[in-house]
Amino acid sequence: MTKARKLRELMARPGPIVIIGAHNGLSARIGEEAGFDGLWASGFEISASYAVPDANILTMAENLQVAKMMNAASSLPIVADCDNGYGNAINVIRCVEEYEAAGIAAICIEDNIFPKRCSFYAGVKRELSDVEEHAAKVRAAKATQRDRDFMVIARTEALIAGWGMEEALHRGRAYADAGADMVLIHSKSKDPDEVLTFAKLWDRPQTPLVCVPTIYRTTKVETLHQAGFKLIIMANHAIRSSIKAMTETLQTLRKEAYTGSVDDKVVPLERVYELVGVDKMKKEESAFLPAGSPGVTAVILAAGQSQGLLPLTENLPKPMLDIKGKTILERQVEVLNACGVKDIAVVRGYKKEAITLPNIRYYDNEDFASSSELVSMFHAAKEMKGPFLFLYGDILFERAHLEKMLKSPADISLLVDRAWSETYAQSKTADPKWEKRGAPDLVLLKDPQESGYRFLGADQPHQVAKVGRGVDPSGAHGEFVGMAMFSQKGARALTDVYGQLRETRTSGAFHEADSLRNASFTDLVQELIDRNIDVQAVDAYKGWLEIDTFEDYRRAWALLKE
Repeated sequence: MTKARKLRELMARPGPIVIIGAHNGLSARIGEEAGFDGLWASGFEISASYAVPDANILTMAENLQVAKMMNAASSLPIVADCDNGYGNAINVIRCVEEYEAAGIAAICIEDNIFPKRCSFYAGVKRELSDVEEHAAKVRAAKATQRDRDFMVIARTEALIAGWGMEEALHRGRAYADAGADMVLIHSKSKDPDEVLTFAKLWDRPQTPLVCVPTIYRTTKVETLHQAGFKLIIMANHAIRSSIKAMTETLQTLRKEAYTGSVDDKVVPLERVYELVGVDKMKKEESAFLPAGSPGVTAVILAAGQSQGLLPLTENLPKPMLDIKGKTILERQVEVLNACGVKDIAVVRGYKKEAITLPNIRYYDNEDFASSSELVSMFHAAKEMKGPFLFLYGDILFERAHLEKMLKSPADISLLVDRAWSETYAQSKTADPKWEKRGAPDLVLLKDPQESGYRFLGADQPHQVAKVGRGVDPSGAHGEFVGMAMFSQKGARALTDVYGQLRETRTSGAFHEADSLRNASFTDLVQELIDRNIDVQAVDAYKGWLEIDTFEDYRRAWALLKE
């Protein structure tokens, strides 16, 4: 159904048609959301949005472009304010051709001479065109239209110009007789008596009446409809309200000098996202963009305090330690972005005010000192509804490792360094006391292949049997790197199990932790495995570094080229 047909159907139904003025796509969408029957592409509002007077300063092309924008943003029919048709009858012909082709439902042309002046401007020269000249414009418009549902509204400014009721009626009748679909009678009187009198004397019942109650603002729609008006235009309130809101907001911002000072005056960003259709865009991205665009959110855990790097971390969280001009977190974000992962959330805790990288969403665990990494992780639970990548905030890694994780076909994948046997042997040789210090998070695999990187199928995930610090170092098949990938299904399994545990596991040990509250990420992964939820390992061979001690930090400075 065309927008013009929609407007015709509104004309045929009982009751008034109430439309709202708009000046761009956003105001059009808000007008539709508010429940209006249609939209008025207001010359007053559009001119104001360009910061110029409503006086034929904008061209037809400029006004048409805004009407197209409104039409694209809304399903409502658009009635376009076309001033005086931008010239004589020949200009009106072009006007109808262009607006009808753009899908606009109706145009309104007034009998002001060119260049027109806004009806409410005081102290400006105001002349009306000859009655027959404007009637000819109406005939030209109706002769030009191709869609029989397209409408032409003829507007007379006789009352605005002070030419009296008889002249207004004379002009309105002439325009109706010329074929106008509706006649708009305009008035700047503070009470509705003029327009009500006009409606009472109107003797062309086949041509409905239109009014714009801008000045007689206390008169309700029902009163006007009962008097004989079919279409009521609330013409300029969107731009006027936005000017008031912008003025107050910007003045407050300038005075207070911090953005939080206007929180009570602005909508949340999510409201803007809703209006402009971000959710729709995400669905379309998922459906139509190539697989190279991962659509993955990264959740980085950066809440804990590091004892092994004191005094470096006395006033700075570990992820913000500088290594040759870039922090650990900046390096992580750089690799993520290079692989197309731009949606990043960071969970902060210790010295949270130091973590302020742009274009990142932040979640804060204020109780980081007495809670575990698992508690910190689920502060960002809202980020775990779709595919997401989890990683510790203290690891550096090669891009190839991240690319393999993003390509993993498994619902839950852990990045596992298969060079563990070499690392273990070298560490024992270099430091006989190493074993007593405790092992990192290690991994046992089901049906493992030979460790190392020279074997077939190294890029294919294989099943994890056990993960945690309790795995025997001498028999471990690899070391958990601190990066995990979850599909939407995997993310749902993770969050569902954690939700169940919070309700049922109120006390007692949880895997390697003394309680669920003090559990690690690997404790929860082990719980998934024990529930027969498949967890796969993606093999890596070195190419990463955990910054946990001063020796790690020194090594990172030595190994990184820039």
